[in-house]
Amino acid sequence: MSQAKLGDTVLIHYTGKLADGTVFETSVGREPLQMTLGESRVIPGFEATVLGMSPGETTSTTLAAQDAFGPHKQDLVVQFSRDRMPPDIDPQVGHRMELETETGQSIEARIVEVSPEIITVDANHPLAGKDVMLDLELVEIVGKE
Repeated sequence: MSQAKLGDTVLIHYTGKLADGTVFETSVGREPLQMTLGESRVIPGFEATVLGMSPGETTSTTLAAQDAFGPHKQDLVVQFSRDRMPPDIDPQVGHRMELETETGQSIEARIVEVSPEIITVDANHPLAGKDVMLDLELVEIVGKE
């Protein structure tokens, strides 16, 4: 039976969960994810787990934060004066906003704290710093290198 290797295009059903069992993303109930192994379009541990699997095979694995969405980086949590916000915007915890770096690059961040004077935003991925569990099923190898 063939096994998935770098360069193969595969169809995969997946479910991503946190340590407490909360599902953060799944393909169950919809079309499986199609990806080419080696293109690094998914988190590193996801792709590494699929390598060597055969069609019809299922597996479960736990990925450490660095193999999932990366570590939480404190330098991506920034505060700025509330008076820098446009007056027509009412910042709320959980809202997402686009920020511009000193080099002109746009990054997405979410508001994590609001006070009368200061707004704190976090540009880390919401799952950064968290270990994740993956349930994977290799449905099919649709193309080979």
